Amino acid sequence: MNPPRPGEGDHAKRGGGASPHTIRPAVKHARELRRAMSLPEVLLWQQLRLRPNGLKFRRQHPIGPYVVDFCCLTSKPAVEIDGFAHDTAERAARDTIRTRFLQDNGYRVIRLPAVQVMADAVGAAGAIVGCGAWPLHHPAGGPPPRAGED
Repeated sequence: MNPPRPGEGDHAKRGGGASPHTIRPAVKHARELRRAMSLPEVLLWQQLRLRPNGLKFRRQHPIGPYVVDFCCLTSKPAVEIDGFAHDTAERAARDTIRTRFLQDNGYRVIRLPAVQVMADAVGAAGAIVGCGAWPLHHPAGGPPPRAGED
């Protein structure tokens, strides 16, 4: 019996044959954002990571080409914390496009001002959990079609 050719055989021992792992740009950006969270995001994450009402939230989660601050994949709230940068007209137009994309993909977008989160992170988390308790669709009926899939 001949030994395996280069790139064949037991890859774990020989270390070859597989293509290099590539990371989507949105995932790479999300990882960077997790390392550099703003203070309002950190305060809100301290509340949401406790899984209030049994809802599991993710922070800086990529959805399509966008990265939302927080989301829950079961009840589909997508939380955005808006600071001063969101007060410009250009940013408001981009936020509208982003919101439309998220809603077309079954997410309920919740926008909170950063000052509100700074003043009462516990209350902000409670409001988010309250929205998460009433999903947009009934799970028995299945999720809504994704954008472009009618």
